[in-house]
Amino acid sequence: MISNLKDPLLYSASIQCTDMSADTKIAELLTELHQLIKQTQEERSRSEHNLLNIQKTHERMQTENKTSPYYRTKLRGLYTTAKADAEAECSILRHALDKIAEIKSLLEERRIAAKMAGVYSDSDPPRKTMRRGVLMTLLQQSAMTLPLWIGKPGESPPPLCGATPASSDYVAKQGDKVAARVKAVDGDEQWILAEVVSYNHSTNKYEVDDIDEEGKERHTLSRRRIIPLPQWKANPETDPEALFSKDQLVLALYPQTTCFYRALIHTPPHRPQDDYSVLFEDTSYADGYSPPLNVAQRYVVACKENKKK
Repeated sequence: MISNLKDPLLYSASIQCTDMSADTKIAELLTELHQLIKQTQEERSRSEHNLLNIQKTHERMQTENKTSPYYRTKLRGLYTTAKADAEAECSILRHALDKIAEIKSLLEERRIAAKMAGVYSDSDPPRKTMRRGVLMTLLQQSAMTLPLWIGKPGESPPPLCGATPASSDYVAKQGDKVAARVKAVDGDEQWILAEVVSYNHSTNKYEVDDIDEEGKERHTLSRRRIIPLPQWKANPETDPEALFSKDQLVLALYPQTTCFYRALIHTPPHRPQDDYSVLFEDTSYADGYSPPLNVAQRYVVACKENKKK
């Protein structure tokens, strides 16, 4: 009798069962998401009629050049309805975003399970066969699909939203991407983009894989050598305080590489879809900094080291 799932055949069968269960759940969530999108459109269509009435009422007031008690009462009622319509649509959209987050979480769990079992799909090949161009594309997609934090009125951005640091007791989960400080081949230390494999609560150490290594050994690192990456983009229009400010020292992923280097914020994002513009430290330039380069919010983290003298 085989005692546990360490047997390769049983473990593979377990992964297949998990995939089937995940596929069923994802299909259900997609159906629910489709219904929520239809509800959003229906709600918007209803609210458009009321918004049109508001516009026409204002036009009549301008034509008559007066604001009578009748118009004030009418507008008060129309705006109350418009506010309720907007809140209803917002509630549906938040519910839809929750469904999307659930789907992404299930897909990530399935990817991690497949990686641990050595089972890969065509869309997620093993790292040792992944071409560098494919890896760079995946990193760009990860940055583009990072969810935007949309809080309720008066709600502060959570930890790991933009520049907001993780709480002191935070432990990154398996599969999370982090900036990890490791020793390079030449003995120097560098910050690399890595994926969390596990965390040992007894030793307070992580095991991480270099996202760009091909079959090399795993890194065992203390918590102080790990910086979790943002899990949400901060919205510059509503939460500018959750972004790094101009001239702030950061660690940023150098374009087309998987290494983080010290940089100064040149320009923070102005719109939700914008990247940071940063100046990397570079002694080959007269002023010690590179020309401005764009780096996504996903790959910019705080640098606790002292600013370059």
